[in-house]
Amino acid sequence: MRRTRILTAVLALAAGLLSGAPGALAADPPSVKIAADTYSWKNARIDGGGFVPGIVFNRSEKNLAYARTDIGGAYRWQEASKTWTPLLDSVGWDDWGHTGVVSIASDSVDPDKVYAAVGTYTNSWDPKNGAVMRSSNRGASWQKAHLPFKLGGNMPGRGMGERLAVDPNRNSVLYLGAPSGKGLWRSTDSGVTWSQVANFPNVGNYAQDPSDTSGYASDNQGIVWVTFDESTGTSGSATKTIYVGVADKDNAVYRSTDAGATWQRLAGQPTGHLAHKGVLDAKNGYLYLAYSDKGGPYDGGKGRLWRYATGTGTWKDISPVAEADTFYGFSGLTVDRQKPGTVMATAYSAWWPDTQIFRSTDSGATWTKAWDYTSYPNRENRYTMDVSSSPWLTWGANPQPPEQTPKLGWMTEALEIDPFNSNRMMYGTGATIYGTENLTNWDSGGKFAVKPMVQGLEETAVNDLASPPSGAPLLSALGDVGGFRHTDLAKVPSMMFTQPNFTTTTSLDFAESNPGTVVRVGNLDSGPHISFSTDNGANWFAGTDPSGVSGGGTVAAAADGSRFVWSPQGAGVHYATGFGTSWQASGGIPSGAIVESDRVDPKTFYGFKSGKFYVSTDGGATFKESPATGLPGGDSVRFKALPGGKGDVWLAGGASDGAYGLWHSTDGGTSFTKLSNVEQADTIGFGKAAPGASYQTLYTSAKIGGVRGIFRSTDKGASWTRINDDAHQWGWTGGAITGDPRVYGRVYVSTNGRGVIYGDSSDGGTTGPGPGPGPGPTGACKVTYKVTSQWSGGFQADVQLTNTGAGAWNGWSLGWSFADGQKLTQAWNAEAKQSGTAVTAKNVGWNAGVAAGSSVSFGFTADSSGTNTKPTEFKLGDQSCTVA
Repeated sequence: MRRTRILTAVLALAAGLLSGAPGALAADPPSVKIAADTYSWKNARIDGGGFVPGIVFNRSEKNLAYARTDIGGAYRWQEASKTWTPLLDSVGWDDWGHTGVVSIASDSVDPDKVYAAVGTYTNSWDPKNGAVMRSSNRGASWQKAHLPFKLGGNMPGRGMGERLAVDPNRNSVLYLGAPSGKGLWRSTDSGVTWSQVANFPNVGNYAQDPSDTSGYASDNQGIVWVTFDESTGTSGSATKTIYVGVADKDNAVYRSTDAGATWQRLAGQPTGHLAHKGVLDAKNGYLYLAYSDKGGPYDGGKGRLWRYATGTGTWKDISPVAEADTFYGFSGLTVDRQKPGTVMATAYSAWWPDTQIFRSTDSGATWTKAWDYTSYPNRENRYTMDVSSSPWLTWGANPQPPEQTPKLGWMTEALEIDPFNSNRMMYGTGATIYGTENLTNWDSGGKFAVKPMVQGLEETAVNDLASPPSGAPLLSALGDVGGFRHTDLAKVPSMMFTQPNFTTTTSLDFAESNPGTVVRVGNLDSGPHISFSTDNGANWFAGTDPSGVSGGGTVAAAADGSRFVWSPQGAGVHYATGFGTSWQASGGIPSGAIVESDRVDPKTFYGFKSGKFYVSTDGGATFKESPATGLPGGDSVRFKALPGGKGDVWLAGGASDGAYGLWHSTDGGTSFTKLSNVEQADTIGFGKAAPGASYQTLYTSAKIGGVRGIFRSTDKGASWTRINDDAHQWGWTGGAITGDPRVYGRVYVSTNGRGVIYGDSSDGGTTGPGPGPGPGPTGACKVTYKVTSQWSGGFQADVQLTNTGAGAWNGWSLGWSFADGQKLTQAWNAEAKQSGTAVTAKNVGWNAGVAAGSSVSFGFTADSSGTNTKPTEFKLGDQSCTVA
């Protein structure tokens, strides 16, 4: 469910980052040398976890499909593996809002081209304007056209669409429907530049709640979809007839019959509802429209389905049920391109007992339902469901009829039949993508099989992370789906935290010397906001709340698990001995403080609020304000005590209009020293010490040497290694970070919509500043060359170069030849060029040094035609490398 999703980034970002986020063109010059490590990055698998408001199939190439998420970027379908590949991981910290995708469009004339309209909020929560990103290699790399207004991938109405569309006859022409009264926009140069369609007559007028002073629910939802009638154009000439949906209950649909030169309200159209979708079946001349009384994705109490005959101008209500019998709106809408007359729609806002999917094979004259009642409350389904690949989708529930688990879905605004395969249909929900590959069984009286089709698409928002020294390697606190105990990072956990199921877990902690004891706090509509485990998070039991608690806040467990300190929303800081059956108010610390525990002394706890640090030495009963000064003045701060080091505390946070950075205390918070080589820091975490090091490894999401990234230090912060690269940034990573106490180099990174990312080092842990100029590499080498993605006319590859010799390299240059006329188009983490068939890739400044036994990796995209033979010989200077 996505009811809490709007708060995930906003609560953290609005606390400081939004007030002074540095511009992308105003980065500070590097003040220190930053070494670089080569990391491999993966997701701790959850599979899904968020709202998928749009699925788009390419109309001219089989098996090419895209999915968009509200805050977690866009994805491309990989048919061979039946998985999704993320496409917007390169979005950086300053542009975090561009991970929200309000629309996506795949070019049917040139399937290599794809476009994404990005931007997360139209109000002040997102400080930057939106953009249209364009790619000529299916999302492997992007260029960006900035817009003079904001877009709202996570705003009300985000399930309507698609707002972005490519002319199917003249693909240099695109249209974009804008929110906030900004109207209809057009590009005639394949998305490079955009201008407003000045004569479009209606900018929309519908807002979810006009009285909302935050600007979130009061924004005009604007132009919500664009649909071309491809039958009214010829290849190379602009399509003449275009339909546009507007968020206006009385004037929802407009049409142009002269390629956008003039526009008219479509005569005779129904009024009183919003047209969520407009899907044209050009073969039989019908425009189908799904209407709801609200903009969604959560609300909607009434709705209709209508059919417009484009040849005669005749309107017909084809709703599958009487309006009096609806308690939902319609949104998901698709037609079978292989079987004209077959149309499907969803009751997207039917929360209870379940969503509904409708299907017609006669252009809406008659309908059947995915499920129906036999005798209430019993129901019969036309489908079977198998969620064994994502077992948590049952939510651990045991509902009474007519509700079932797993649900068929909710917030089902994305629904698409594969245009090349009548048996394949996918639809998005608030938590996953479901699909079937035997859909036509519906028509023959059999059952169609529904299962998750979501692997690779990770869309959780991460609030907190913990990696205990024993038990599960990772515990996660997540928005909307609560969180998980990850016993195997490569496998989907069997169930989220239950007893109770928090809608959002805000904080969790374990007892450092007794890791079986775990506590978590979170948000819940009713019931307790705290829960405990004595078996490392495998099983849970609810605690009791102090009076006045309205939300989770932060929580800390004593080092031995004997007591807990809790700072919930709605009540002041409290402490309890044992498992929270009797809470007492803590003295000397303000309400809303962030709390943490010392990892050695079970009676020492710490707190922070508005620039002040607080210390308790009596188990949380009383706190004293520390005399420490110079700390960040706001509350955008995260701090942790070092495992095994009594009184060893690290604090990260701040804002660019005040104190901002990383501080260290060795005296239990009495005093802090600011690290001079860290310009900004937002998280801090600890992991296993490097070989030969006595102090644990530090990890942070920070700005160091003028560069934003994920950094590691093995020498107590004296020097730092950037361990991510520009292709792996994941937008905002300021929620949490932790190393793994059992695996040196492993780090877990929070994202706001891309799930839990974890990285493993491949170079053995180089930590100091990069080496200066020196001789070229000598000795043996090994190359691993892997094609990671292919499409018609191009491919993407990753190359790993390993130093198998005895000495370190101070610079490297790798050469090979292409055998089939491949042409290099772009490279990252290397300077690459091509002359004829010969390709040379050289180190960039920060990855010149490669220690013996270590590796460096880079990637590239290239054009290809027909075959794509892998290179068989690689040379490092004059030295031939072994090919793995």
